[in-house]
Amino acid sequence: MPPLYNRRPDSGLPASAGRPLVALPLGELLTRVRQALSERFAESYWVVAEIADLTLPRYDGAHCYLVLTDQHTTGRGAELKAQARATIWSQRYQQLAPVFAEHTGQELQVGLKVMLRVQVKFHEQYGLSLDVVALDPSYTVGDLARQRRETIQKLAAQDLLERQQRLPLPLAPQRLAVISSPTAAGLQDFMQQLREAPYAFEVTLFAASMQGQEAPASIRAALDAVRPQRQQFDVVVIIRGGGSKTDLLAFDDFGLAAAVGSFPLPVLTGIGHERDEAVLDLTAHLSLKTPTATAVFLIERLARLDAVLSGYAGRIRELAQEQVRDQERHLRRHAFTIRDTAQQQLRQHRTNLQQRTRQAATIARTELRQQHRALARVRQRLPRATARALAGQQLRLRMLGYRLARRFRRLHRRRSEQLVHHRYHVQLASERLLHRAELRLTQATAYRVAAAGAEEVAPSTLPNAVELLRPSGAPLLPEELSAGTAVLLRLPSAEWYARLTAPRATHHPKE
Repeated sequence: MPPLYNRRPDSGLPASAGRPLVALPLGELLTRVRQALSERFAESYWVVAEIADLTLPRYDGAHCYLVLTDQHTTGRGAELKAQARATIWSQRYQQLAPVFAEHTGQELQVGLKVMLRVQVKFHEQYGLSLDVVALDPSYTVGDLARQRRETIQKLAAQDLLERQQRLPLPLAPQRLAVISSPTAAGLQDFMQQLREAPYAFEVTLFAASMQGQEAPASIRAALDAVRPQRQQFDVVVIIRGGGSKTDLLAFDDFGLAAAVGSFPLPVLTGIGHERDEAVLDLTAHLSLKTPTATAVFLIERLARLDAVLSGYAGRIRELAQEQVRDQERHLRRHAFTIRDTAQQQLRQHRTNLQQRTRQAATIARTELRQQHRALARVRQRLPRATARALAGQQLRLRMLGYRLARRFRRLHRRRSEQLVHHRYHVQLASERLLHRAELRLTQATAYRVAAAGAEEVAPSTLPNAVELLRPSGAPLLPEELSAGTAVLLRLPSAEWYARLTAPRATHHPKE
């Protein structure tokens, strides 16, 4: 087996004296790399990476292609970024993608950090890649998100997510059962907004703890206190000021969310969060961001009802006045109807007579115009039909031209390949002849020229003798041998043109 790398011959030695170089084909080198990786990384491995690029399947049977990246700090403090291509084959993607979406609540997307089980693959043409064989959704969503998702799924299975939305919200909710902490700043903001409103609200506070482990049980107890008195209230309002994400975990409790979802009165929530949405918000009739926003919603609902009622009163007044005006117009119309009827009948008969007279005079002109229009349509169709026929013939000619051009290109390419092949053989034959002549010149033992005054030169009896002649084939005299002289070298089986570089004394064999 040749080595994996080649060495140059030692300096000072001719290339022919050293060992000949043995080139390793690129395909064989990459095959060895693939074999080494297959033996070294035969198993699958769990890796954590971020999706830098993603190509989802566009049709059934297509594959999912990813570019995974990972950036971390080495022991020396340097930032190291790794990147690799990965593939989720079609059948495996149809198994993994629905499970991942079901557990995480979202599809695979760029920027998502995932944990995958991969196998290392190497191809001589496409390089290194990773085959994804499994996904771990729990790594992506985390434990809290998983618990929240399970709570939502359980609520949906019991039809508690949309039950509150099916309850009708009163048009003018003014009797409010408020569940909050008495010392909460959110409650103070809520009450301040209601006091500044022009409407009278009846607020009954049911105190409850709004954070900590005891918060879900405390809020459920307040709901149980409202339930016997539900006929005295229009809605239930649960409010709390802002806080950290950890402080709001109590509102993801399944028991509390189920109690709100099954409550017989509409429940409004204003928990004081800007971005996070608690499970309690999903089961409530309406979720608002802050206690202040909840108060504003109630005030605006009454204001809209007030505006609607005011509009109805104005509309009733306008309709009454319009009815009076309509009756007056109706009486005036009846007064003029009798007088107008006779005049209308007379005008109608007169108009009919004029129409019949014009119809009798215009029948011939109408027929003539129809004939002209028919002739014009025929004239219009004839150029279009001619143009369509011409376009069809041109298209057919273009198609024939395309086919002829493709056939010409194939023939030209085939002829070019034949010419190249023939040229190669001709060049190879000429190089062989040249090489043989050079060998004969190298092996020549004597060069023969004509004697002075000789007209002809007898053939040499030496086996390796070379005759030096003039380019025209005439005998060459010894005194004509000088540097730069053009000569004809005649061998027993070939002739060669050459030029002398420096003449030297030669021994003329005797015939």
